[in-house]
Amino acid sequence: MAEAIAHEGKHKEGVGEFIKKTRAELDKTTFPSSEDVKNTTIIVVVNVIFFAAYLFLIDQGWVYVIQGLTWLINKIAGV
Repeated sequence: MAEAIAHEGKHKEGVGEFIKKTRAELDKTTFPSSEDVKNTTIIVVVNVIFFAAYLFLIDQGWVYVIQGLTWLINKIAGV
């Protein structure tokens, strides 16, 4: 009895049934228009440029601070 119940839940479908269900799911999908893709691409490129510049400036600020601290420590240590 338990085997019959376990087997019932694991029903294997044929290849044809799988393809039919796959096509039905693909019919439900929608794809963005070329205008949407273009606008989204522009937004992504602008954001990448902005954050690259932002992170570059933050990095240069830290370099300036670290070099200043190094100079100060060298002055104090007499090197």
